[in-house]
Amino acid sequence: MLLSLVRILNSTMKIFVGADHAGFKLKERLVPFLKKLGHEVKDMGAFEYNENDDYPDFMLPIANEVSQNPKEVRAILVGGSGQGEAMVANRFKNVRATVWYGGNEEILKLSREHNDANILSIGARFVEVENALKNVEVWLDIPFTNQERHERRIKKIDNQ
Repeated sequence: MLLSLVRILNSTMKIFVGADHAGFKLKERLVPFLKKLGHEVKDMGAFEYNENDDYPDFMLPIANEVSQNPKEVRAILVGGSGQGEAMVANRFKNVRATVWYGGNEEILKLSREHNDANILSIGARFVEVENALKNVEVWLDIPFTNQERHERRIKKIDNQ
């Protein structure tokens, strides 16, 4: 019930989505799922499966978009492990990308509540599609706590 209420309040969230070849299948399921939840989705590619593509080509423009509007937009990156994708994203000011490749959803909750993560990087080789969709929804619905200690830490990261 609470997640449904939060979703209604956040229904106009703009979300950038991108994937390389390793995350392509999951991204193709993720985009319509997010639209069905009522979000404005900008698919940044890959637009076809190409085993020779390079994840930075898709992740750099997305991270730049989030960097320019860190409070207004979010992004979901999908790659093999999610690690390289998050490394690319975290090079940008105002970007806080977290990696998730299955398991306990508590890490997703903490990434939002404590770190105000604005990019979720998913390791597609380690998660089932349905589990990924469920947990993306959880991540999108969790608000930042706005506690002073967390805001202070984020400012230290962003002002380096």
